[in-house]
Amino acid sequence: MFEDTTFTSVLVVDDEPDNLTVVAETLAYMGLAVRSARNGHEGLNMLLDFVPDVILLDLSMPQMDGWEMCAQLKANPYTASIPVIALSAHAMAGDMERALAGGFDGYLSKPIEIMSLMENIQRALVEGQALAARLRAAQLRPAGSLSGEAAVS
Repeated sequence: MFEDTTFTSVLVVDDEPDNLTVVAETLAYMGLAVRSARNGHEGLNMLLDFVPDVILLDLSMPQMDGWEMCAQLKANPYTASIPVIALSAHAMAGDMERALAGGFDGYLSKPIEIMSLMENIQRALVEGQALAARLRAAQLRPAGSLSGEAAVS
């Protein structure tokens, strides 16, 4: 049903121990390599020696919430291409649109449904790979060229 997830790594950031445990253990059972953090500061510190394929990020946390962590991730060229999926227990009308407009690559409301979680992770991975390829291409593009072709003098 799902593509091979054996080599997929995920960082789960959530301040609620029960949510963190359920999501992390479920993903590990599904074959993903999982690390977890309890707030945005811990999550950012983990990224110093671990680069996940996708980040699941709770929106409401003490110390540093998911909104701030996502903004910092997207502003940093080393982490900007990592897909970030928002997790929220306070699902209200317009929250998904606000999260996507705020830089998140996906949105899930709690309690999380496993099928929806895996589908969101797979979609984020595909879209993240496409973004990473575009970023690499932009870095290789010669100066002064918008099409990616070498400029002729």
